[in-house]
Amino acid sequence: MKGLLKHPVLAVTVFTLALLLLACSPGTPQLEPVTFQIDMTEYAFEPASIELKVGQQATFELVNNGQLDHEIMFGREVMLENNRPAGYMVDLFETANVEPQVTSEDQLPPEEGEHVAFMVILPPGGTATMTFPVTAEMAGEWEMGCFEQDGVHYDAGMHGPLTIQR
Repeated sequence: MKGLLKHPVLAVTVFTLALLLLACSPGTPQLEPVTFQIDMTEYAFEPASIELKVGQQATFELVNNGQLDHEIMFGREVMLENNRPAGYMVDLFETANVEPQVTSEDQLPPEEGEHVAFMVILPPGGTATMTFPVTAEMAGEWEMGCFEQDGVHYDAGMHGPLTIQR
């Protein structure tokens, strides 16, 4: 170190190189984007469960292969309306302050008075693509579910875990 102090230009050069190496080394590794095709049928999602990691860019390719309208919502704590499952009290995207980008020519609007959480509703044969960043606020156990026909789809088993790991 004493030798470097005798040569200020060399000291500045070494210090600058050290800072550059530190800046270039990954503090948080950038994770590869991930894409899942989620098929909706009577009364299931395929895959039945999904795992994501904080830091990924997630894309869900939604395909309604069923004969009925299906929706997908992501949240926690199923809320009841007239003793029927009607959505989630805690919405994944609202909690994380993230608005997914949805591309679809088939997406149906929510029915009047329907719960206002984030959802995608597709008619039979409909498709949509949903993309969003997986943030630290999303870490934990969540659920994906379909609450169509006053919760009949959910009761019939159309729900599954969404796990987001740090």
